This record gives sequence, C-alpha cells and structure tokens, in this order.
Amino acid sequence: MDCSGGGGGDDWFWVRRLADAEAVAAAAMARRPSTAWAEAEEEEERPLTVVFASPAENFTDAAPIGNGSLGGMVWGGVATDKLQLNHDTLWTGAPGSYTDPDAPAALAAVRELVDQGRFADATAAATRLFGGQSEVYQPMGDVNLELGGSGSDQQPAYDSYKRELDLHTATVLVTYSVGPVQYTREHFCSNPHQVIITRIAASEPGHVSCTLSLSSQLKNTVTVTNANQVVMEGVCPRQRPPAPPRLMLLRNSSSGDDDDDLTTGGIKFAAVLGVQMGGDKAKAAVLNDENKLSLESADWIVLIVAASSSFDGPFVSPSDSRLDDPTSAAVATLNRATSLTYEQLKAAHLDDYQRLFHRVTLRLSPPGGGLLEDARGGGLMMTGGKETMLKRGVGGDEGIIRTSADRVKSFATDEDPSLVELLFQYGRYLLISCSRPGTQVSNLQGIWNQEVAPAWDAAPHLNINLQMNYWPTLPCNLSECQEPLFDFLQSLAVNGTKTAKVNYQARGWVTHHVSDIWAKSSAFIKNPKHAVWPMGGAWLCTHLWEHYQYSLDKDFLEYTAYPLLEGCATFLVDWLIEGPGGFLQTNPSTSPEHAFTAPDGKPASVSYSTTMDISIIREVSSAVLLSAEILEKSDTDLVEKIKKALPRLPPIQFARDNTIMEWALDFQDPEVHHRHLSHLFGLYPGHTITMENNPDVCGAVSNSLYKRGEDGPGWSTTWKMALWARLMNSENAYRMVLKLITLVPPGEKVQFEGGLYNNLWTAHPPFQIDANFGFTAAIAEMLVQSTQTDLYLLPALPRDKWPRGCAKGLRARGDVTVNICWDEGELQEAMVWSKNRNAVTRLHYGERVTSVSVRCGTVYRFNRGLQCLEAWPLPIGK
Repeated sequence: MDCSGGGGGDDWFWVRRLADAEAVAAAAMARRPSTAWAEAEEEEERPLTVVFASPAENFTDAAPIGNGSLGGMVWGGVATDKLQLNHDTLWTGAPGSYTDPDAPAALAAVRELVDQGRFADATAAATRLFGGQSEVYQPMGDVNLELGGSGSDQQPAYDSYKRELDLHTATVLVTYSVGPVQYTREHFCSNPHQVIITRIAASEPGHVSCTLSLSSQLKNTVTVTNANQVVMEGVCPRQRPPAPPRLMLLRNSSSGDDDDDLTTGGIKFAAVLGVQMGGDKAKAAVLNDENKLSLESADWIVLIVAASSSFDGPFVSPSDSRLDDPTSAAVATLNRATSLTYEQLKAAHLDDYQRLFHRVTLRLSPPGGGLLEDARGGGLMMTGGKETMLKRGVGGDEGIIRTSADRVKSFATDEDPSLVELLFQYGRYLLISCSRPGTQVSNLQGIWNQEVAPAWDAAPHLNINLQMNYWPTLPCNLSECQEPLFDFLQSLAVNGTKTAKVNYQARGWVTHHVSDIWAKSSAFIKNPKHAVWPMGGAWLCTHLWEHYQYSLDKDFLEYTAYPLLEGCATFLVDWLIEGPGGFLQTNPSTSPEHAFTAPDGKPASVSYSTTMDISIIREVSSAVLLSAEILEKSDTDLVEKIKKALPRLPPIQFARDNTIMEWALDFQDPEVHHRHLSHLFGLYPGHTITMENNPDVCGAVSNSLYKRGEDGPGWSTTWKMALWARLMNSENAYRMVLKLITLVPPGEKVQFEGGLYNNLWTAHPPFQIDANFGFTAAIAEMLVQSTQTDLYLLPALPRDKWPRGCAKGLRARGDVTVNICWDEGELQEAMVWSKNRNAVTRLHYGERVTSVSVRCGTVYRFNRGLQCLEAWPLPIGK
C-alpha cells in the first residue's frame, strides 16, 4: 500500500492491493475482453454503505465497529454523543465446576423411564441432569462527548445530517452543518493497533470543542491523568447479575465500600482515552470535580481508545490472573498508537481490513437493467417507500437520500438486489469485526452489548447460533476469522473431558447447548428440552472437518482437528447404547428446544434417538473415518468401533405425512411451526443427505420445510434459506430473502418474528447477530455449492430476480476459488483456480457436467457449456 500526505489529513491517499479474485478478473479482461467482466470491473468500487439520516435513539440504530476484540457503537449525536465500548473478555464469574457426581444415577433413572415409554416422567426426571447457569457478557462503558464545549447542553440547530457505515473501509462517518460550519466525525477500530480512533473536524478553524468523559455500568473509577488522557479502571461482577439487575447499576465510585458485594471480584478491566488536537487556538483543561476533560477551539481532535482486561484464559480465576494490571497494558497500547499520525493509523487499518473484505465481491442487477443501481450508496432514488429529505451540504444541492431503513421498508415492492448485496457483505463485515485470530469466540451478539443482563446472557448457544456465526467463514473466504472457534473448542474439550467422565462415566469429551468465556461444558439449568442435549460439541466438531475440506491443510487436520474429533467421537461411541430393533440409540435424547405430545397425551421432550442426534453422530463419524484414512490412522480401536457402530445407527424415518420424523417415534407435534429445523441437519449444514444420493429423503425434507412454514426468528429464516438452496429450490430460497428483509421498529417485533433493525442487524427478536451471518452463508449457497469432488455453479439462482450478476472470490471445497458471471439468468463465464493443490473435480451447471483437472497456480476459464476456453498462470494480487 502506498501512502502519502501531510498532517492535515485531507491530502493523503492509499492504493490498495488487489485481492486474488480481482486480479484474476483483471487478467481475464486483459487476455480476452468479456462484457460480463467489463461491467463488473466498472462497478467494482460502487458504494456499500449503511446509511442513517439522524442520530441513534436506540442501540439498534447505532453503527457497529470492531477489531475482533474491541467493539464500539457509534450513536452520532449532535449536542451530545456517546461511543459505546465493548471488550470480548468482559464476563461475569470465574471458572466453574462442570461435573456432578450424582448425574450417573439420574441418567440411569431417566434411561429406564424412556425404555418404559414414560416420556413425560423421563422429562421430569431429566431435571436432575441440569448443570449450572452460564455467565454473562458485560458492557465495558461509554466515551461521552458534550459537543460545543463545557456546559453546552443545548441542541444546536443543524441540518444536512448523515451518518454512514462504509463497508469498503470499515469506517463510520458522521456529517452535519451548524450554520455555515460543516462538522465531520470519522470512527474506525484498528486491528493492527488494537484501538478505536475518532477524528472530529470542522470546515472552519477553531470550531471544534467538546467535553470528554468515560463511564460504565460496572464498578469503576475514573481519573484524568493529564490534559490529554482519561483512564477508567473497573471490575466485572464475580457472579451473574441478580434479577432485576439493581446491584449492577453503579456509577463512578472510588469508595471501595462494597468490595465484598457481588459487583466485585471478577475480571478487571481498563479503558484509556487519549487525545490529540490541532489549531492555533486549541486548549485543554482538566475538570477535576467532574473527572472530565475540556477541549476548546481546536481545528481538529483525534480520540484514541485502548482497552485491556485481566482475563488470563478460561482455566484461570480472576484472582489468580497474571495479567493483573490491565491499566498498564491499555496505556502501552495507547502509547504505541499515539506515536503514529492519524493518517498512518488509518492506512494500517485499511490495509489490514481490506485484505480480508475485498477477497469477495458480489454484484446483482435487477430485471430490466440498472434502474436501482444509483441508490447503492444512499444516493438519489425515486422508487417506492418512505424517503427522507436531506440537504446534501455540497454546493447547496438538495436531494433525496434513502436511509438503509427506507430501503428495507420498500424491499417488498422494489426487491432491490443491491440491498441483498449490502446485507451479504454486511455479514462479512460484522464477522471480520467480531472474530479475529486470538480473540474470543463471537457470542450471541458478536461483541456488541449495552446491557449488564443481555438477552440469553449474550452467551454462545451451541444448538444453532454459534455454529451459524461461523457458517460464512469458509465459502465467503474468511477462514482466519474461524480460528477463535477452534481455540474455544480446545477449551471446551478440557472441561468436557471432566464432564464426560463424571456425569456420564464416558471417555472423550462432551459439551451441551450453552457455554461462556469459561468454557462451560455441563448442561444448562432450564427446561430439559434446552438442557438435556450433549451434542453441542459434536456439532461444533463438524467445523473442523469443514475447515480441512476447504483448505486441505494436512497439518491443521493432524494437529488441531483430529485430536478434537477423536475425543468427541470417543464420547459418542460410549454414549450410544443398545436400543430397540437391534439399533444403537442415544438415550436420553431431545430435539433442541422442541417438545412433543407423548402417546399418553402428556407433554414431553425427552425420548431416544432424535433425528438430529443420529445425523450429527453420522457426520462426526464420517469425518473421523476420512481423517484417519488421510492421516494413516485407520488401524485404531476407535476407528474399528465407529465402523461397527455406523451400520447400527437408525435410518432417517418418514412420518405419515411424508415429512422427516424429528423423533424416533412419530409423536404428535404440538408446534408444527417451531423455529428449529434440527431434524434437517443432515441436508444443511450436514452432508449425509444429498440431492444426488437421497432424492426420496430430499423430497421429505422439502415437505418438512413446507410444514414448518416461513415464520420464525431471523436465524430460522436464514437456515431455511440455506436448506432451500441446498435443495436447489431458488424460488423458496428467495422467498426467505423477502421474509428476512422486513423492518423491525426498535424494541418491537413483527408478527412473524425475525426481520431487520434500522442498522441492519437481524432480530430474533431482540437482537441476535447469527442471522446476519446465516444470510451471508445462504446467499453463497445459492450461487456456489461444493463437495470434495463436485462443484455446482448457480444451483439456486433466482434467475427472474437477479438475471445478471457476478460473484468473485467465493471458495469451494478442495481448496478451490471461483469467479462466476451470469446474464439473462444463465451462466456466462466461470473461472476456477487453486493456489496450493492439484485437484480433479466434476463441474456442474444445470444438467451439464464435466470433469476438470485443476492444477495449482493455474486459472481455468469456462463458458456456459462448461467448455474450458483457456488457462493461464494465477496472477499475484498487487
């Protein structure tokens, strides 16, 4: 990246390196011009922005930024503003005990009741298998800004307001005018330097003034160390917040009177705010009586926030942490950042972020041409929906700028495909922003949270939600972002080994459906239909095998994936017991969060061998056998046991209405529109059901989806999208796109649940981030699908909705990358390459199939008839 410019910040520029997919497309154009690629290149840098016309009034109006560990929410106020802060390691509690010596006796009792067909009694008895509650993700605090200087509490008359999150640059820009002066605030969160940076400027010299402070809902003290630094030191509660969380709502205090309270004794944290300013009249003053910093008459101000905590890993109690001085760590981080100019910090941020984000591009055009395309960045547009009148503030022009919320509102009528592009890339942006190598796993809200008692504790839920968070990583070319999941799995395996041994008298390791930063592995403390489900770790293990299938990284398979898979499969082999009809069974068994009506008319949720249990076991067993073969470990006792067990697993069964049976018996379902789709796991995200090998089962899956209906939370909607895509049913996959893109007012819900908030976060409701990621993965599934031997192009493209488009940089199994363009609903060209491996794959488009030998470092170009037009060496992105 080349950079130049002075200290003013307005005359510098950067030239970013091309991603591989872009370099391939450019090379293709240079070799053999193509209308499709030419149009794509012309539109390459068209805007991808989430646009707001006013300051945020609610959490789901604010714009999220993050670097994987440190997160911020930009509210963009005018008289006053706040930058909400989160750190991924701030949780209540300490390492817990995830074993129960009484569990084996309880397990035996439950199994006996299940064997007797007393399912309601078994459900009641299963409460004895409960573990403790998970701990709770906590907010760090706020950077508070009183704009206009000390004591300025009046809302100035302003116009031309606009706040936008630019996905190309991972920056939030706030602009507005007060009289003749235009104000700008630019925010970004740097991964290379681990800080949040805000630059405040005005169009006239000496017009930037503000008063700064830090605050938190957690126990904390704030000091202003000098005229350019504010330090907040705090501590997380050592126990979960009580309900209501009255003890948690503590403001700044240094009394230390309640050191023995529940609000202390947990993870310590520090946030440090540094200030740089410029201008001949600029001055700073410390307001000691208020612990605030007053800045007056500057030309520009740069704020830099660094944060750290004493979290020292999931097995170390906060009281024993070796990282007991987070303040020094945060100050050191801040000092490294303040040694650089704003331009240098931003250049490093852009280089880091864009190396990931620009690996994949997506361009979709509507029927009848590009009528809607001028609105992609919130520009002029006169089609449908409620539009917001804004003064552009550039040359005095007036115009209509559509906010992203306006675009969501009008989607039911205009079906603007550029909004689908935006949502697809928004999922990738959020994943880059909340999950990076070395960070904690992305939780139920990513890393963003404003509550001390957030919904569902914002804890990782392992019966769909955590897995969905990571669905886009591989197909959407962000494999590094999945590394925290594998680190988390390593920790779960340690605690899960103890849980398996004590609670279930089994070898290997086990984890249930809710966890936390301490790698909780025991069952939850709630209804058995949630808690009694020891398959959470097994589902997560399928991500290990998927990572290998995409990367073909044998070292990863041998040293990271296989040990975890082996331990998981060892537990599963021990967990299986003799069942009816000569089959092996899981007992007790539940279908996540769903209940049934037992034959005696009583409600129950505990039975045996639910379809999801068996599907997950098949998936993990297959991964172990294939891995063992690759690693030449097929002669082990475990492999032999798996080979003997697989034929004895019960097959998928069809219900009387030719749907997939969710339970081993055809129980009455009191909630046919239930949100979970657990019994369809084998189709997606699993691979034990395929259109080619199991057409009858796929027919029953289709019937099951119709029976489940279209309503449900956001994550349910996007799971249905992916399932319909895997069935190659573009019409129904697109219906789920329409379903999700529905505006949800803050704090409310739409009739069918789900939908999108003003900042395009997905709703359960309330906010849950999983569906943002599920949407991205499902769109990729509509465009490209793959197995280790087959690559399917445009398998579920809604041709009448997106008749023309291009996707570049999508990944396929076998270490293959794909660029693909289509026009008039038909494939025009595809390019396929592998950087590191030779492969033989069958290429599919509609009914056409051809075998392709892909040599590493070579790009292959195909037409719609799957004829290879040419091949050339893979260019290196510049």
